[in-house]
Amino acid sequence: MSPVHWLFGDQLGPHFTATADGGTPRNTRWLLIESKAVFRRRRFHRAKAHLVLSAMRHRAAELGDSARYVRAETYRAGLAEAVGEAPVSVHHPTSRAALALTDALPQVTVHPARGFVTGRREFADWVAARGGRRLLQEDFYEHTRRTHGILMDGEGPAGGRWNLDHDNREPPPRDRATLGAPAPYRPREDAIDEEVRADLDRWEREDGIAFTGRDGPRLFPATRREALAALDRFVTHRLPGFGAHEDAMLAADPVMSHSLLSSSLNLGLLDPLEVVRRAEAEWRAGRVPLNSAEGFVRQVCGWREYVWHLYWHFGEEYRHRNALRHTAPLPDWFEDLDADAVTARCLATVLAQVRDTGWTHHIPRLMVLGSLALQRGWDPERVTDWFHRNFVDGYDWVMLPNVVGMSQYADGGLMTTKPYTSGGAYLHRMSDLCTGCRYRPGDRTGERACPFTTGYWSFLDRHRARLSTNPRMARSVQGLDRLADLDEVLRTHHATTTTAPP
Repeated sequence: MSPVHWLFGDQLGPHFTATADGGTPRNTRWLLIESKAVFRRRRFHRAKAHLVLSAMRHRAAELGDSARYVRAETYRAGLAEAVGEAPVSVHHPTSRAALALTDALPQVTVHPARGFVTGRREFADWVAARGGRRLLQEDFYEHTRRTHGILMDGEGPAGGRWNLDHDNREPPPRDRATLGAPAPYRPREDAIDEEVRADLDRWEREDGIAFTGRDGPRLFPATRREALAALDRFVTHRLPGFGAHEDAMLAADPVMSHSLLSSSLNLGLLDPLEVVRRAEAEWRAGRVPLNSAEGFVRQVCGWREYVWHLYWHFGEEYRHRNALRHTAPLPDWFEDLDADAVTARCLATVLAQVRDTGWTHHIPRLMVLGSLALQRGWDPERVTDWFHRNFVDGYDWVMLPNVVGMSQYADGGLMTTKPYTSGGAYLHRMSDLCTGCRYRPGDRTGERACPFTTGYWSFLDRHRARLSTNPRMARSVQGLDRLADLDEVLRTHHATTTTAPP
């Protein structure tokens, strides 16, 4: 009997169907299981559900007669239908829940993870070598580049510095509404996409399965061919202008020069090492400035790798970390992506982007959506779940460290050295989102007080004792004592958080 290998819905590229040496396995039968229970348990973004199912069905079509595609209520039911109790292999799943499932099935053999530059053993060895020192992202990024020869000049980093982030913090241009970057790659839908959309309509109509957001047309690659086209489009036309305005935001230009490759990487359509090699090759050919190449490489083989390993290293209890004791529920308007209910232009703009596409780049995620949740004391576990469900590139391993650690500071500083939040002044400097807004970024009190400005000072005051001992926050906390109107600021913030959306 031919061996059967199970492909999860985020294991769809050729590196998941190749042998360890990159060859083509003989006589292997491939199994893909579409579990309706995944969508029944939680309310996912409709565009995300469409993308994942489209990618799975496209992959099954590519594999042809060697693949079996099973539509079942659960993974267990699908596995029983496809192979009974026959042995099955699978590459290490990307979530703890999926790994617990495969570990509980005696017929399943789990092989090492693929789709990452560094293996779990390599990370464990690096942790051991730290000797108890803090697991800083910058140090692991340097290790990864040294070990795998990425953007190196002999024994040192290309250009003499490991991190060129200082060159990538320019505010957006003030004389135009868009950055002017070439348009990103966008795929064309086909019959499989039409089938998926019809199925999702039927699920909503007949099975009571609910979604958030809007769906269509599909904006992100669902096949290896599309993902390679998107990669080529980015490195050839968009990467040159990526670096300088990496942290900027423009209301009319949500994608700017960002790669839009995260969903393709996280579906397994692209391998991260091939992606960073392409970026490095463009720099070495003189077609891309080093700050753009390094900034992108850091996102892929720095931050993405770091988050993947911390997800496993910190353990399941990390999910429940709540160092700041934030317990407020997410309001209905946020759960429903109701951007039209929001007055603050920055939040309404970003929430509409999520509603319409299931995507925004990292600064709106961190400094608008995440910052709002942090300032208002929303339950970090619920915030993590919201990000997981509503972003096309969101998976448990992605969002758990990013939200609990980076965005909500719920781990008390295990992952980052400070909370990431700000008042309206930062948003005004790094975007055009304050232009035309009812609120004024500099106003702390009154009818036009910026909800992010009042929220920032309220957050500092609420956690004054903890943050005053943090070297990176002490000066900001001291600023509380210089606010003669602090009591009024706090009252203003309280009034805006207990009534309507900001």
